[in-house]
Amino acid sequence: MMDPNIGWFQEEHKGPALDLWNSIWINSNPTIERQPEYIPFGDEATDGNVSANHMSRMSTNQLNAMNGKVSANKNPIVSNSQTQNKRFRRDNPASTYHLNENLHLVSKYMGTPWRRLRQHYEPGIIGLHEEVEDFYNYMKPRPEEHFMREDVVKRISKVVNEVWPHAKVDYFGSFRTGLYLPTSDIDMVVVGKWESIPLFTLEKKLLDSGIVDETTIKVLDKASVPIIKLTDLQTNVRVDISFNTSNGIRSAKLIKHYKKQFPNLPKLVLVLKQFLLQRDLKEVFTGGISSYSLILMVISFIQLHPRREAQNPNTNLGVLLLEFFELYGRLFNYYRVGIRIKDGGSYVSKTEIQKQMDPNYRPSILCIEDPLNPSNDIGKSSYGAIMVKQAFEYAFDTLHQAVGPLSATVDPNQSILGRIIRVTDEVVEYREEISKKFTIPKKNSIASTHSDDHSTSSSGLDSSDDYSDNETESHGIYKQNTNSSRNSPTNTQRNYYNNKSHHYSNQTTGNQFRNTNNNRDNRDSKPQNFLQNRNTNSYRFQGRNSGQTARKKYTFPNNRKDGN
Repeated sequence: MMDPNIGWFQEEHKGPALDLWNSIWINSNPTIERQPEYIPFGDEATDGNVSANHMSRMSTNQLNAMNGKVSANKNPIVSNSQTQNKRFRRDNPASTYHLNENLHLVSKYMGTPWRRLRQHYEPGIIGLHEEVEDFYNYMKPRPEEHFMREDVVKRISKVVNEVWPHAKVDYFGSFRTGLYLPTSDIDMVVVGKWESIPLFTLEKKLLDSGIVDETTIKVLDKASVPIIKLTDLQTNVRVDISFNTSNGIRSAKLIKHYKKQFPNLPKLVLVLKQFLLQRDLKEVFTGGISSYSLILMVISFIQLHPRREAQNPNTNLGVLLLEFFELYGRLFNYYRVGIRIKDGGSYVSKTEIQKQMDPNYRPSILCIEDPLNPSNDIGKSSYGAIMVKQAFEYAFDTLHQAVGPLSATVDPNQSILGRIIRVTDEVVEYREEISKKFTIPKKNSIASTHSDDHSTSSSGLDSSDDYSDNETESHGIYKQNTNSSRNSPTNTQRNYYNNKSHHYSNQTTGNQFRNTNNNRDNRDSKPQNFLQNRNTNSYRFQGRNSGQTARKKYTFPNNRKDGN
């Protein structure tokens, strides 16, 4: 059966054969939990008309929660008021776990709200490009969302400066770079001079201020980087507060530099973040990879791409997305090769990276050299990287089914991007709620551009520049003109694979994407088996308008010890 963490059945899969297989599977595996831990919320939970189908799939803990009883292993995040109101707000509102049995999560907007921005989509790879564009335009931060987060940072900064007037408060991570999703958290740092980090002092002050209550704040004083984790009661925005750390701000500056260098970076990153978030793979502690690791993987992918057109803002985003999934889902050798993005980017042997590390260091499955500190491996804690690899491979296979030679089996009216990405109704309604609740003042700091060397104090807060990756937009301009074709690829780009003859090679001295017509400079001279050796593999994309067919071939000798 399909892994419920990763995928769901597509429309072309459904039919009598699937129904028969499901019944056989369920009858032969009666002990398998068919439904994740889920308690309905909203009208479904409060009107008392929970369907018998839902009730039959609920566990004892779920039924107890529905009746107002609290289980011994009840999630501590759920407050008493939520239990009394029979509401349970999931830790990850974007989760689509076991979507086959939880279609109610996307019943209102069908999980593809970005498709409301365009009246018609081209078939195949061009339609995928259009959907990636529209997904980015829909999901990128709105002015109201940015203003709301600014307000959260201001209120927390005010509490900090009331206690320590000389302390500096700053923020980093996705809020600083503008690459955040609607449910992303805010990373803040407090810089000051203390004999010991005042974690519990700040916790008490935040409780006294009313920003949080005892159920929405937690001090992680035993972590490698001690932090305070909280959820703002007013906005439900999660915040992580650390002390006297500067790496996050430096990393944010680096990412913003690459955003300017690679215009397609933000679009790919938001799509991939959503892809991992809904599968609970966007955090290291949930078995995935960090957002910083993901961004560095995308940067490396663009840096070492065999076609320089990949850095062109008008390139086909559908092709890039598919190639990213293919590289990191099928071809990349996680066991022998590490990623380096400094000096133009390269793939390096893990043994070479290990020479720069601590003597006790052992390379992780996902090895990414820290561009700001070569002695640090960004992916060292990503123990679940193989799950991410499997998810990427699933995404490639699923998208290829819709744009490859077998695309005739796919309903052209269905979303191609929606085959791997869904936005839950809860997230859509949360964004609409924010738009109504937080109005933008006429004179707001959002309209200004600031330098990266700012910090907050009790006097106020400077907003992060380029929060939406573009120049500041007026209220409501995030919507794309449905009749506009300026974001569509040209006819030449429709047959993207006809432009150059290229292949990914590990048979020569090259150690990254290799273009046979244009050998890139800045290459490591040592042979690196950076791709998994496989038998001959080829696939086609059809040029829909011109009728031409382009072929992309990969030829790898099957010399892996495991035989795969």
